[in-house]
Amino acid sequence: MSDSDLGLHTGRSYEEILKQRQDDEGYKTATTDEQARVEETVLKFYRSCKDTDPILLRPKHIQFLKKSIAHLNDTYECLDSSRPWLCFWILHSLTILGERLEDEEYSKIAGFLAKCQSPTGGFGGGPGQYPHLASTYAAVNALCTMGTREAYDVIDRKNLKRFLSSLRGEDGSFCMHENGEIDIRGAYCALATAKLTNVYTPDMFKDTAEWIAKCQTWEGGFGGCPGMEAHGGYAYCALAALVMLGKTELCHLPELLRWIVNKQMRLEGGFQGRTNKLVDGCYSFWQGGTFPLISAILSMQGKAFNNSDHWLFNQEALQEYILTCCQNPHGGLLDKPGKNRDIYHTCYVLSGLSVAQNSPTKSIIGMRPANKVEKKKEKKKKSQKEKKGIPKRRWNT
Repeated sequence: MSDSDLGLHTGRSYEEILKQRQDDEGYKTATTDEQARVEETVLKFYRSCKDTDPILLRPKHIQFLKKSIAHLNDTYECLDSSRPWLCFWILHSLTILGERLEDEEYSKIAGFLAKCQSPTGGFGGGPGQYPHLASTYAAVNALCTMGTREAYDVIDRKNLKRFLSSLRGEDGSFCMHENGEIDIRGAYCALATAKLTNVYTPDMFKDTAEWIAKCQTWEGGFGGCPGMEAHGGYAYCALAALVMLGKTELCHLPELLRWIVNKQMRLEGGFQGRTNKLVDGCYSFWQGGTFPLISAILSMQGKAFNNSDHWLFNQEALQEYILTCCQNPHGGLLDKPGKNRDIYHTCYVLSGLSVAQNSPTKSIIGMRPANKVEKKKEKKKKSQKEKKGIPKRRWNT
């Protein structure tokens, strides 16, 4: 049977996918050679779908994540200064999969994150480390994801507000830590943290939206700071920050949309982070997660599209890539075939899968119900917070 005779059970036919091979126009480079190798590897995985649909290995992923709470191998030593991120990635992934931990586990995690909090405000990458905006964002999100009273009470909001304000520059930008680097991550992490904990004030973010707007590039995406190359992670942070600030009119939306739709790889179905780079599973969220924001902005502007039950990218193709190419058979998700699984990619690939399966309407986009990443909870069951009488947290200013 020839390649063109094969038919995938996941949406696109194999023949359609084959037509999307890159055309190097007779001029080979290291970049085109690497792209060709990735395409051939991905095609092998798509060929394996000729008889069965790919399935979401939910129990395996849950097992991998729960094991990672108690034990990580030595490859994670380089993330010793990012330990709140490890907590967030695991907790967020489990939440997407509809899995809750025991209260004792949440208590241990909250206790650990409390040790990462600086007495002067903010959270460091580990106990005793200097406070950093990225680890502060991760710690606050992890605590809010757990949603217990003990977790909420960890956050020293008074000193947190002081810490966030101390990192703002005169032009509205934010550095990641005292005397640290300045980029869009800083503005986004500070803003999201301030909004989550209700310490936000307009003065804290004076001129921040205008500074972010200067980071939009000639391509249409956003760089880390003015003059830098457009990048998927920075683009998400930029647009999300502008949404939170209510200043989306400062973004040249048509240019951003043109840039981001061209970041979805035609053959693979996943996203690249920058122009002429390879597909990477984590951009399923960093690029894919920007589309719902764009859709919401366009909706507020009264602009509609014929295919209004989809975001403005090929959601089925992204699901094909994730379910076929990004799952380790023993649990955990990854960048691309041939790469190792890790917690970071597990978090953002699952997040991207969730984006790809949802839509502007109530429609669920997907090939089979078993692959719905966001597992529905039974309505009759009460949440842990309801059982203990813990109300949803509302911080006062």
